[in-house]
Order: sequence, then structure tokens, then C-alpha cells
Amino acid sequence: MPGDKVVSAAEAIRRFVTPGCVLGLGGQNINRCPMALVHEIVRQGIGQLTVVGCNLSLPLELLAAADLVARTEQGSGNLEKYGVLFCWRRRVEAGAIAVRDYSHLAMATRFLAGAMGVPFMPTRSLLGSDMLADLTARGDAQIFTAPWDSGPVVLLPALRPDVSIIQASRADTRGNVVIDGVTSHEVDMVRASLATVVSVEEVVPAGTFDDDPERVTLSSAYVSAVVQQPFGAFPTSVYRRYDYCDEDIASFQAAARAGDEGPANWLAANVRAVGCFDEYLERRDPGGPLRRSLQEQMRSLLCP
Repeated sequence: MPGDKVVSAAEAIRRFVTPGCVLGLGGQNINRCPMALVHEIVRQGIGQLTVVGCNLSLPLELLAAADLVARTEQGSGNLEKYGVLFCWRRRVEAGAIAVRDYSHLAMATRFLAGAMGVPFMPTRSLLGSDMLADLTARGDAQIFTAPWDSGPVVLLPALRPDVSIIQASRADTRGNVVIDGVTSHEVDMVRASLATVVSVEEVVPAGTFDDDPERVTLSSAYVSAVVQQPFGAFPTSVYRRYDYCDEDIASFQAAARAGDEGPANWLAANVRAVGCFDEYLERRDPGGPLRRSLQEQMRSLLCP
């Protein structure tokens, strides 16, 4: 149908993610990470990526383990209670990945500038920090005295990713997207991006949100492609849909802590050896009992 943006993950990634591009990552820690889309990037072997976002968590770790990342610009790279991103850290320490460290607020400010179409944005974030000293020395930030205020502000350059990928709750076939729960930096990142691929738990017919437009988090004007992928954030969570899988995250982290061999073997068996994310899910969870238990865990959190 005219205006229909629903495509497969393979087609969306092939069309919009290119070698050497600036890739914006949605999700935060273990919540609503675009795992299905990251699997597809690994499967297609699209490399030399500059990966940007606030907390670049498990998606970045998979891309780093696959040796597809050349540079990151981020607020942090960790999985909080599960620890740092070990594959990413080892490559940074070896000089294989270049890093620009910002605060979370500074990254969100850069996306806001990109979304507004202005070349930079002032903020007081980073003032007095060693991080700011490093950024100004490299020319990635400037300290400026505001004309209507006696105090200094930091000028940060706008950030406009070539493409961003996010996992959301629902979308209609035209690309109007609903995100339940926290959106973090994603709305401004998407609005700043030249293209955006959104994988969703559910695709609904065009016009579903016409009588209730305030439910729409992202207008179709900002969305290039929609991929229907239930459990597309697994093993991370999607609010109101399913909880995160502690067992899978913890076991991957244990393997990554031990060295690169474990994550490489995991990618070979769970990403490169399968044709799509659904096949990976069925291999991991034949018949779906684990997925049903994660749905029940989320329901118990919502309705104790």
C-alpha cells in the first residue's frame, strides 16, 4: 500500500546502514535495546561504524565483539549491575576503537541540537570536569561566556547520525511509533537522524492512532522503515511487554569477562548461523516457555 514502511530486518539494515556510517543506538542499559536490528548488522557484517548514544550497552558489545566498530561517542558503556562492556573495553585499550567520552546529558544535548537544526547547543554540563578539559583540547567543545549571564557555558556540536535504530512498542504501517515508558535520548536522536529504522513488538493498521494522536511518540515523518519483531529487544526488556532475561545477560557477561573467544563463539552460533532473529529466539527458547515467563514477570511488576 502507498506509504507502507513495513519491511524485513534484512532489507531495512541493507538499505539504511552502510559501512562507515554514524549509527545512533536506542535503548538504555537492559531496557528496550534494538537487539534484533543489531543481530542483523552483525549478520551482514557492516563495519567501520561510529556508534553514538547515551549508555551504549549490550548492542554496542555485540558490535564490538564482531569487530564492526571504529569509534564511539557516548555517555557510558556498561550494563550497570552486570559490569562494563568487556569486549568494547579491550578494543579501546588496544587502540582498535577510538572513543569520545561525554556525559549522558551532554550527548542528549548534542542530539537536541541536531533535532533543532542548529550547529551547537549551550549547556552547563561538564563544567569543572577533566572530561571537559579533554574535549576542549581536542576541539570537541568550547567554553563560552554567555552575553546575558556572567557565568561560563559549554558549547557542544550538534550530532546528526546517518541512521538510528531503536526498539519500540508499536507502530502503524505508515511509521507512526508508540514507545511505552521511558524514552531517554531517543526522540531527539531520531529527529536528528538522516534515517531511522524502528523494530516494534507489534504493527497495527494505518490510522489506528488517528483518534488518539497523543499516544504517538515518533511521527512517521521521522521513520524510514518499520520492522515487526516480537521480542526484538531480548534479552533486554520492553515495558509492559516482557522483562529482561537475567540468565542470558549474566552468562554473556561472564563469557565476555573471560576473553574474546566466548563472545565470538556466541555470535557464530546465535547470529551468523541463523537466518533471522525469530530463528535465534526459537533455538534459544523452543516453543517459547522462557518468553512466556518473561511476559508473566512483567505483568507481575505492573499488577502486584
